[in-house]
Amino acid sequence: MKKKNILKGVLFVGIGASIYGMLATFVKMAYHDGFTTSEVTTSQFVLGLTGLLILNFIQTLTSKQKLSMPSSKEVRMLLLAGTSLGGTSLFYYIAVQYINVSIAIVLLMQSVWFSVVIESILTKKLPNARKVVSVVIVLLGTVLATNLINMEIELDWHGVFWGLMAAASYTLTMFTSNTLATHLPVFRKSFIMLAGGSVVVFAFLFFAQIGPMYFDGLKSLYLNFTDNTEHIHSFNYSIFPTYGLVLALFGTIIPPVLFNVGFPNAGLGLGSIVSSLELPVSVTMAFVLLGEKVFFIQWVGIVLILFAIVLMNLPSKKGKNVSIA
Repeated sequence: MKKKNILKGVLFVGIGASIYGMLATFVKMAYHDGFTTSEVTTSQFVLGLTGLLILNFIQTLTSKQKLSMPSSKEVRMLLLAGTSLGGTSLFYYIAVQYINVSIAIVLLMQSVWFSVVIESILTKKLPNARKVVSVVIVLLGTVLATNLINMEIELDWHGVFWGLMAAASYTLTMFTSNTLATHLPVFRKSFIMLAGGSVVVFAFLFFAQIGPMYFDGLKSLYLNFTDNTEHIHSFNYSIFPTYGLVLALFGTIIPPVLFNVGFPNAGLGLGSIVSSLELPVSVTMAFVLLGEKVFFIQWVGIVLILFAIVLMNLPSKKGKNVSIA
């Protein structure tokens, strides 16, 4: 029975990670069809909120036992934590405007070593030798995966910046998701966090697309950040039944459900290893559907990053870490 549960966990986490890996490719396709970052993120979050609200309602009606309710303090903390969720999607989608999907996903995976740094700061303990080695391997793999050695792919610094911002925001999301209100049902908790993320997404929609149409002062402020005014226009609602629906299902509804079922069965360590499937799936999707060039040296870098993730999450003998303070 235990083996069956582990297999089930691995399967669910693997499918969830693979679905996540498809997101950036669909976003890039939406850009090709003339939709803006604001329209992509807004449609994803609005439909995601609607879907989670429905699922939460169904779960409340069908549950045989009373589901936990968050306190007012927990709601405020989850809403605040959810802003990092909105930031992750927003920064990641901005990044793929400037760089290839295969490069953007590699930058997002820098959250692997970002999390090690954050953990060390919070626990005031230096990471053990294996984590340090893993971080070095991730950094080496990143150099190869982004092809910095040969520079056969041009890297726009805007894309690199927003990709790293997405990684930082994603790291924060992981920490808050695993520590805040863990007693809540997944749909309820996800809905509250997504609502917090929506604040960031709606603010960006107003600042970058809708607001400059009506307020000259805001337009002047916006032009201090970019000279691109092509996406300052009325909202294109046709994105909702097309890319918005796909992104909501694949980005905010299905994967959290699969992870919620999969991680308890697979375990955090094994689950983290399996979830790294997001990286090769994302690169493969970009190669097949978008025709992005992916050189052999980049695949070598991707393999190194995957190896580092496995190394970091393998069971280890109990040992004491060196204290920072």
